[in-house]
Amino acid sequence: MAAAHNKDRFEYLTKTPVRRLILRLSVPTILSMLVTGIYNTADTFFVGRISTQATAAVGLVFSVMAIIQAVGFFCGQGSGSYLSRMMGAGKMDEAQNMASTGFALSLVLGVAAAVLGNCFAVPMCRMLGATETTMHDTLVYMRIILAGAPFMMGQFVINNQLRFQGNAFYAMIGLLAGAAINMVLDPLLIFGFHMGVAGAAVATVAGQMISFFVLLIGSRRAEGVRAQLKNVRFNRHYLLEIVNGGMPSLVRQGLAATSTILLNNAAGALGSDAAIAGMSVVTRVMMLLSSALIGFGQGYQPVCSFNYGAGLRRRVKEGYLFCVKYGTILLLGASALCMAFAPQIIGFFRDDADVIRVGSFALRAQAISLPLMATIVMTNMMLQSTGKGFKASIASASRSGLFFIPLILILPRLFGLTGVEITQAIADALSFLLAVPLAVSELKKMDEDVPAASGQTAR
Repeated sequence: MAAAHNKDRFEYLTKTPVRRLILRLSVPTILSMLVTGIYNTADTFFVGRISTQATAAVGLVFSVMAIIQAVGFFCGQGSGSYLSRMMGAGKMDEAQNMASTGFALSLVLGVAAAVLGNCFAVPMCRMLGATETTMHDTLVYMRIILAGAPFMMGQFVINNQLRFQGNAFYAMIGLLAGAAINMVLDPLLIFGFHMGVAGAAVATVAGQMISFFVLLIGSRRAEGVRAQLKNVRFNRHYLLEIVNGGMPSLVRQGLAATSTILLNNAAGALGSDAAIAGMSVVTRVMMLLSSALIGFGQGYQPVCSFNYGAGLRRRVKEGYLFCVKYGTILLLGASALCMAFAPQIIGFFRDDADVIRVGSFALRAQAISLPLMATIVMTNMMLQSTGKGFKASIASASRSGLFFIPLILILPRLFGLTGVEITQAIADALSFLLAVPLAVSELKKMDEDVPAASGQTAR
């Protein structure tokens, strides 16, 4: 029965026309990412009804959540990419062991983050950029978020492993369930039970826990490999493969968190709590806008890794070019909307003149470079899914690290708060110029298919 299913999956992922396959797989992932983006901004929206200081506090702790997500994606993308390639090559035992090892590693790291983070919560808040007026709310919100780290990391791993096997529907259901809980609990706990920022944090963790258990149940029902304790292998081979496949995600999202911390510190030094709040709102808005693009790319990833493992390189190239073309078109439309309605968008989250002033200019600046994100993101996903860990890490590091960090340290000194507001747009433009040659160097190798090492097993 399992052999027949594996054969059907091989035929589905290698014979279905690439464009149709990507669209079919990306619909649930786009919906998942959009809903995730919406409920990630829900805290900002509801907390924005409390005060500017509360809005700033949630924005500051967003960096901690980004680091937790980065570690979860490190384990999930690393294990998911490898197990998908092994399934494409017919090595099912390897895939099974990797699924178990990646999941177990995320739980260990999640518990460590929860314990250590709460032990050093106060110095962490200061490092994040908390001021005297935002320290209390930041500390309250962060302690609760850290307590949920094992569930957050674990659900990211299961989600990624399901996607890389082509089971995007189950991944979508898990995320939708958590999002629904979060959005229902946010107003209830914040206003109904008068819990303030603590209520927002509890709602977020509750949503992540629901996602974790729903995804865990879904992984048991979905066809394919799944995590089992007996198959955990904490050895050099599997850990290095997780590092190779997951490091680009860790670098990209870890540096994104670092850049957000630097951004908040720069905004706070040059402006006020309103400046931090304005930049925090822009960060959430841009994350929401890019979520559809990321979902589109996540639909491409299993097609990319599976076909690469099966030796069907031309399908990998065709899928990449398709995603870049239509991703750019999508972001052009989003960019136009941001340029036209920036004050209204920022004001939706926080009706404060200073917040709107800072946020509107920053949002318009980032909207200029937004269409370039399609090439940046798809290049990173293609390199990561084909096992090109070094190149993928360079691409990942560019936007929020190689370019952003030097710029955020230099531009505010030259242009004040305006330097803070334009940093991300300039970093995106430079990242695009780096992504193009990295993509071309690999695409040139994909004009011919090659025999898969163990393709006969899969067939």
